[in-house]
Amino acid sequence: MGSAQLVFSPVDFVERDACNTTVVLPCHVVNLKEHNDSNMFVAWKKQGIVLFSFDGAQQRVYRHETVPSANLLSQQDLSKGTASLKLKSSEAEDGNYSCEVTELNREGETKVDLRTVTGRQFDFMESVVISVLLFLIVVFYWAQIGVIALKCETVHKNKTYVAVGCAIFTVLAVIAVVLFIQGGNITINKVGLGFVVLPAVILMVLQYYIFKIVLVDVTRKGYILIGLQSFGFVVALVGFALCISACPSELLSVVIAGLAVMAFEDLLALLYMYTSCSRMKDHQTPRKAVEEPLNELKTETESTAEMNDG
Repeated sequence: MGSAQLVFSPVDFVERDACNTTVVLPCHVVNLKEHNDSNMFVAWKKQGIVLFSFDGAQQRVYRHETVPSANLLSQQDLSKGTASLKLKSSEAEDGNYSCEVTELNREGETKVDLRTVTGRQFDFMESVVISVLLFLIVVFYWAQIGVIALKCETVHKNKTYVAVGCAIFTVLAVIAVVLFIQGGNITINKVGLGFVVLPAVILMVLQYYIFKIVLVDVTRKGYILIGLQSFGFVVALVGFALCISACPSELLSVVIAGLAVMAFEDLLALLYMYTSCSRMKDHQTPRKAVEEPLNELKTETESTAEMNDG
């Protein structure tokens, strides 16, 4: 060993996650003498198979077919002892890699272990908050349908259409929470967030038809509420776009703000539907009180007329 042996800065392992598009396997010699890459030869191996090599004397590079992106981190820094390997994360398998460096008649080897760590794309507590807001939005919509069914005399067909739309959104919300809340796969987390935000556009259509069912013509208050809901959706959509482009994401607060606005609007809409249906029912009750005796009198008159004819 002695002076004929090259010495390396030891690195036991390198960790990467799903956000990493490239991997750098470190390899640094600390006792080069010549500091000339023409006198050096570098070989990276895995399980005895040469994945990459650089022959300084001939300035020639070899890459195994499984790692077409592999290259020295910096050929200019090779003469300074840096023989680190850079390649695409998709081409790098977990396991033990060896870096062999030769400088004239001196040589040495170091090993590094590549590991993939699993984790969440999004903060867990923020994910819980988003799930709770989504749950509240679903509850408020079903509550509006319940108010319509119990307090408003409307066409049953229209109620059914709105109920079907709300059921579809509820199913999508359940799928969203299942995909979004689990850890270990960042891609699935992002898909789950998409299921949280994108189907929310259905809610604006539902809200419009709920108002149409109860009020026939959407009032100014109704349009203000729909506008508030649309604003919340746009904020959540912007947050979603920012989240999927950042890795790891730290912008869930924007999505939370948008969903919070939508949930608040849904609560206001529920109260608005309740008061509107209550007023409609109160107006209809006196009318029934007058109509029912008149109908009874009409029936008695018709019966008397029939008896006289007989």
